[in-house]
This record gives sequence, C-alpha cells and structure tokens, in this order.
Amino acid sequence: MIQARAASGGTVGMQARQREKEKAKKKRKQQRHKEYKYATPSKEEQYSLCDAMRYLRAAEVGRPPSSVTYELALKIRTIKNGPVVRNRIRLPYPVKNDTRIAVICKENSGAMHEARTSGAVAFGEESLFELIKARPNDLPFNRLICHIDSEPALKKANLGRLLGPKGLMPSLKTNTITRSVQGMMHDMVGAENYRERIGAIRMPIGNIQFTPKQLGDNVKTLVASVKEDMSRLEDRCKKDLIEVVLTSSNGPGFPLNGGFSPTDPKLLPAHLSTAM
Repeated sequence: MIQARAASGGTVGMQARQREKEKAKKKRKQQRHKEYKYATPSKEEQYSLCDAMRYLRAAEVGRPPSSVTYELALKIRTIKNGPVVRNRIRLPYPVKNDTRIAVICKENSGAMHEARTSGAVAFGEESLFELIKARPNDLPFNRLICHIDSEPALKKANLGRLLGPKGLMPSLKTNTITRSVQGMMHDMVGAENYRERIGAIRMPIGNIQFTPKQLGDNVKTLVASVKEDMSRLEDRCKKDLIEVVLTSSNGPGFPLNGGFSPTDPKLLPAHLSTAM
C-alpha cells in the first residue's frame, strides 16, 4: 500500500514538473515574441546623396549603364514576428518600364474589354489558366490581376503552386483582385511592390544614369511612403526607420545622412552637377 502511494506520488510529481516546464516554455516563447529585434545603424561614415552617387558611379565604371541600377535599403527596428510593412509605390521616375500585365476575367465581359484596351498581354479565364499550366516557366507576363467576378474560377483552377512561388498569385491581401481592371492596370504600370523582410526594405530606386534630382525625388517618395505605412501599424507595434543605405548593382553600400549636396562640388561629375 505504501509502495502504491509512493508510486502514485511520484507520478503526480512528474506530471507537475512537466506542466511547469511547459508553462515556462510558453512564457519564454511569449517573451521572444515581444522582444524587439534591435536592428542597429552601421558605424560607418554617412554621406550626402551626391557623394554616394559619385562613389557608386566610380564603382560601376566599365559596365553598361543600362544594366546598372541604384538600390535603396531601409533598415527598420521592429518586433519579432510582428506585422510587416508592404505596399505598392509609383516613383516619380520609374526605374523600369517592362511591366507586362495579364488579367483573369470572364470572356466577352466589360472587364475583358478594359484589359484589351489598356494593353494587357493576355486575358480571359480558361484560356489564361491553360496558358499558365502549359508554360509555367515561360509566362508572357510579370504581373497578374484578377477581376472580382473571376475569383471563384481562380480558386477552382488551383494555380497557387505555379503562381505562388513567382509572387504572381492574385489575392485581396496583395491588392491584385479588383473591380476596376483599367484602374488597377494604370496603377501598376510604372509601380513597384516593396515588402519588409528581416527588418529591412530593399528595392531598386533608380538607373545609374539618373541625375541627383531624379534619384533624390525617388528616395524621398519611398521613405515618405514607408514612414506612412509604419504609422498605420502603430496600434499593433512600434517601428522605427533607423538607417537608409544607397548601393548599386555591383557597388558597396553608403549610409545616407539626409543631405543632398556634395562635400566638394569640384569633385562632382559634370553630368551630375547640371541637375543641381
């Protein structure tokens, strides 16, 4: 009898210890979720926009200008597993104009007429689904939108495994399901998507042949848009923009100090100084 009680007591004790372990594990997980991911600014020297452009152009000497772009990295202090900043932006000076849009819409509908007159490279329902299935790695479009009336047909087609990895699957979350095909196509042409990944947003911001004014306007537009996005998330988590870094296709990164003019105007290439 005593042995039975001891065994029972031991079992109860083990169960209690297991519950305590699980409770402590859950608490640690909750704390990790609340912790800030402290993205810290680099300790490197900061540069004005014109100085950074001059150094990056020097790093790209000998390469075809059409193949080189400036890229911007916005470092964000945020919480782990929190909501991310994501949006679409139309820059004052588009970096590239190779947007090719396909539209999922009912045959012979008003949406199809809008797609055709707005310059869509492909449109329809079943015909477009068959094209995607037949040529998943050789699609004639790099943007795909869906009219809201065709959303059930899109779900039934089960194309997520083909379109999802390419970032082409239309959804309400990515704002690619619409009632106005013409309006969305207008917004997409010359517009770029951006998304926060691991505490940073990175995207092309200009061609290497851009003047300082063109690049500066693009930088200001992107930074303002990201700050507005962060302000909309304030009720869910706090985010801070802590550093803006300009780089190029093959060049190093230069943290920007918010200034525009070069430290020594005499060192600025003539084609850049004309825009100042």
